[in-house]
Amino acid sequence: MEIYSTEEQQEEAIKRFFRENGLALAIGIVAGLGGLYGWKAYNQNQITTAEKASDSFTQLVESGAVLEKADTFIKDNSESSYSTLTAFVAAKEAVEKNDLDAASEKLNWIITNEQNPELKATATTRLARVHLAQKQYEQALTTLNAQLPASFAAAVAELKGDVYAAQGDKDQARSQYQAAADNGGLENNPLLQIKLDDLAQTSPAA
Repeated sequence: MEIYSTEEQQEEAIKRFFRENGLALAIGIVAGLGGLYGWKAYNQNQITTAEKASDSFTQLVESGAVLEKADTFIKDNSESSYSTLTAFVAAKEAVEKNDLDAASEKLNWIITNEQNPELKATATTRLARVHLAQKQYEQALTTLNAQLPASFAAAVAELKGDVYAAQGDKDQARSQYQAAADNGGLENNPLLQIKLDDLAQTSPAA
């Protein structure tokens, strides 16, 4: 099921975020709290905790059973950024297994618990895709009406277009696809142009 077929850039953004910020997030927390607990001891504790979470996440992925073990990992590492990454991986695995309810649950967890707006928005758009796959069209539109960063405008509009197209509302679908194009959605996304061309209005004969 190609729920993630047009989200390669979001995939890379998630990976990059955790590569660049996984340990830095913990250190940043320390910087704000070091005066209360003693910088050196607390700093070392946070680094050790982050490293343990990273090792545990690696073991989880290598086990090949992320979806099965995700709830336990997330509970045990709820304060770590790796809990969000695990939820993303578990959601994707659930989609591949056509367990859309499980995918929805994991994505909703991210939306509820993640503070980073880009990661929250990525989970929101993916949840909308899950709703679309479940033919829960109104729920998909409601999900997409959340306040998301401006950088997601094209993705949201295109997704709304997909929902309206699935409902047979060609006028609304065309309008949303055009909005996506106007927000830069055609860049590295030839599929959007195909969608626009398929819905192009034919000019009446002179």
